[in-house]
Amino acid sequence: MEKDKNVEPKKQYRSKIDLVSSILKTMSVVASEDPDLLDLKMIDAVLAEMSEAFRTFRPYRDRKKVTMFGSARTDENEPLYRLAKTFASIMSENGWMVITGAGPGIMSAGIEGAGAENALGVNIRLPFEQQPNVFLAHDPKLVQMKYFFTRKLMLIKESDAYVILPGGFGTQDEGFELLTLVQTGKALPAPIILLDVGGDDYWDSWFEFVKRVIESRSYTSPDDTKLFIKTDSPSEAVKYILKFYSNYHSIRWVGSNLIIRLKETPSASDLKKLSNEFSDILIDGRIEMVEPTKFEILDKDVLDLKRLKIRFTKHNYGRLTELIWRLNGVDSLFDSSD
Repeated sequence: MEKDKNVEPKKQYRSKIDLVSSILKTMSVVASEDPDLLDLKMIDAVLAEMSEAFRTFRPYRDRKKVTMFGSARTDENEPLYRLAKTFASIMSENGWMVITGAGPGIMSAGIEGAGAENALGVNIRLPFEQQPNVFLAHDPKLVQMKYFFTRKLMLIKESDAYVILPGGFGTQDEGFELLTLVQTGKALPAPIILLDVGGDDYWDSWFEFVKRVIESRSYTSPDDTKLFIKTDSPSEAVKYILKFYSNYHSIRWVGSNLIIRLKETPSASDLKKLSNEFSDILIDGRIEMVEPTKFEILDKDVLDLKRLKIRFTKHNYGRLTELIWRLNGVDSLFDSSD
């Protein structure tokens, strides 16, 4: 008899006590293996940084947040700085918080635009260029980190949307890692915007490289470019983000079922149409309305919301993003090639 697909494996569902015990057990094993001093220093630093970051973000977990990436070398007199500042200001007016790397340039523009009270910073300690900007330098919502990988984890983990502005190696690293995580399902679906001033070819050139050099060799698929849009309008970027969450709320895996939480569910006829339209990413070709699963009930996980259940193939998160847009009432995505 086939195993019930709605049963979440026990190893995926642990109590806090079980997880703390697991962490302590892991550290006990590490200590017993006579590790190098440098390895222990790294583990100690990572745990300390993550603990501080969790503590900093915890009071704001119920607020929507957008992370802004971009160059630390952008001057405050440049149009790009003003564009970033305007975007952050509009997001703040809509009740969102803004997360940045807390340095100068675009990061400073994001914090200045949002206002320090609506900004969170995750700064990287570097021997040059990267000091906390004046708008958040002594704010308790600022975290200082030694490692880029822990910093990137927090910039992505705590956010509900992402805006990437032109920048150098660091910005490209952050952008490609973000896209990789969403493309592979390691990060939750979210709006990703490539923002630049009108007339600049930074993102056009980047997109041409992705299509001509990467996609043409089948290193990515055409649907992967549906994970993001390009725009030179701060208001359009804000509109895109807000619309993404107009009906869609979140997803959660329960066993092999993907549960999509919504404010309102489509009609039975619309669900049938969506099942047909997105059959290429559904294992059994059905999208069904369901009640909260027992695991969601145990966690008291947004039980007031409506739910859909799909058996997602996990192979095309660009198409899953399209499905989310259809559930938001949008028939077609913004054309990222415009």
